[in-house]
Amino acid sequence: MPAVTVDNPLALPRISPPDPTVTTERRVSSVTTAPSGFEGEGFPVRRAFAGIDMSALDPFIHMDQMGEVEYAPGEPRGTAWHPHRGFETVTYMIDGTFEHQDSTGGGGLITNGDTQWMTAGAGILHVERPPEALVASGGLFHGVQLWVNLPKDDKWAAPAYQDIRAEGVALLSSPDGGAVVRVIAGEVAGHHGPGSTHTPIALAHATISPGAQLVLPWRADFNALVYALAGQGTVGSEKRPFRMGQLAVLAKGDFIALAADPTQESRSANLDVLVLGGRPIGEPVVAYGPFVMNTKAEVLQAMQDYQAGRLGRTPAPSASAR
Repeated sequence: MPAVTVDNPLALPRISPPDPTVTTERRVSSVTTAPSGFEGEGFPVRRAFAGIDMSALDPFIHMDQMGEVEYAPGEPRGTAWHPHRGFETVTYMIDGTFEHQDSTGGGGLITNGDTQWMTAGAGILHVERPPEALVASGGLFHGVQLWVNLPKDDKWAAPAYQDIRAEGVALLSSPDGGAVVRVIAGEVAGHHGPGSTHTPIALAHATISPGAQLVLPWRADFNALVYALAGQGTVGSEKRPFRMGQLAVLAKGDFIALAADPTQESRSANLDVLVLGGRPIGEPVVAYGPFVMNTKAEVLQAMQDYQAGRLGRTPAPSASAR
């Protein structure tokens, strides 16, 4: 981990350090540990946002770290067909392969650093699963699924997709080359990721070498969340310790400071973090299962529409799937 790496980070565009006389470093509001569970047909996840007040997460709703797990042959699992309405799902495959199919006829394969961005909008049915070859062989599976809320006017948009390939992300380096940052969506340090968003957000994956530091400029009007995918280090102006499976919620400010411990655990050579934030939507949120709306009546309508087949219908299985 991760799949997207570079031989010489110093050949990448450098992140300019902020001027401390005119900018403010973000402090840590909280650090929480994600509980473990299972999703879909039984793949292991860590619930990154468990126990966090929704007002601190806005515009995000939910995030799972999927794996990291090394499957034996026959073990890989996915999800059954299920509906969504009112938000976007972002599936970032760090290592391994996942296959997607939906009720509009869309779908595809994401692997090793790819991201699939699905705008559920007014409603869609979809299924996510490992491809048959991975089920047969087993192998490494590690990724993240993030739910991004949509503003009221965009909840009824037509479903849409973005396939963001690993080679399309913006790659940046800290000034000394000790950290590599992959910008998936939004703007970070003046560099834009390929993901296009309804809600203004930024999403980046950073790898910080043992003993190295990363100072990341961050829009003052965005909230800021840092989730440790692997390794251990510190976050925020207080140098608060945090480790794999923990989420740091940061207070207001202009930049985020991160550092990797000089000695890392045997499972990971570096500190890997997902850094995300966005401009809060500030609208009521009523979430029930796969529906994220503004009112209880809209959630009830989504359930009725799903039961009536108005969110789409599952296609007949292909000959290869029978």
